[in-house]
Amino acid sequence: MPTPKNWQKSSFSGGADGNNCVELSTTHHTIHLRESDDVSTELVTTPTSLARLLHGIRSGALGSA
Repeated sequence: MPTPKNWQKSSFSGGADGNNCVELSTTHHTIHLRESDDVSTELVTTPTSLARLLHGIRSGALGSA
């Protein structure tokens, strides 16, 4: 699976030049997520799976922490 080359920082990341943010990139069928302070570790998922996770979080279906 190819690693994407164009990473985008989250608009919710704090600080101007800090390495305290989440970065996102996509390929044709996948979404890649990583932390800017550990770029060697990536979470790879599909748009459908990520949408289901976000829906579960937003709806409270996953429980509370």
